[in-house]
Amino acid sequence: MNRPTNVRGPAQPPLAIVGHGPGESPAAVPPRATPAEEGTGQSAGRPSGEGRDFDGPTGHDQAPARSAPQEAVLRAELRERTADLQRLKAEYDNYRKRVHRDRLAVGEIAVANVLSRLLPVLDSLAEAREQGEVTGGFQRVAEALHNELGALGLQPFGTVGAPFDPLIHEAITYTPDDRLEQATCTAVLRQGYRVGDRLLRPAQVIVAGEPPAGP
Repeated sequence: MNRPTNVRGPAQPPLAIVGHGPGESPAAVPPRATPAEEGTGQSAGRPSGEGRDFDGPTGHDQAPARSAPQEAVLRAELRERTADLQRLKAEYDNYRKRVHRDRLAVGEIAVANVLSRLLPVLDSLAEAREQGEVTGGFQRVAEALHNELGALGLQPFGTVGAPFDPLIHEAITYTPDDRLEQATCTAVLRQGYRVGDRLLRPAQVIVAGEPPAGP
């Protein structure tokens, strides 16, 4: 077949004519797939879900049922972990209390060391007071010093007439006296000091009275 000269474009091959016998219909030609259908692998006229097998939910959608032994093991592990947490909490509480107690002890030791270095100053003030030299502004300074040291916990002890206690008193001399039922401090040569339950130094005293019973 001759192509007219005034028609532009690529030449198309002539349609093939397939002969068929009487009573035969031409074979159905499937429609041509579009480029989008060719990229997805789907052909025209076929549903997207055709050819897939849906047997039910997969293993990710349905959790397997736990047996009784597995549940018992999980409960035992839970009890063990709970006991571990309780022990850890108890250890932490003990550690915190111990640290707090140690801090208090360190603070008391530091205060006691400072106050021990100031005891000679207090002895000098006591001697000056006995001689009547603590007057005027010097007396106000001495009173302020005693007040501040008392605020830090410094406690003086050792008075005349107090029962003699060898734990806090240092006897310089002892005089037997039948008129006294027990050993008594009759004079205080140097005052003693303590901070709380900590003894900084004993008081030096003169003791008189009934001698202590022997072993």
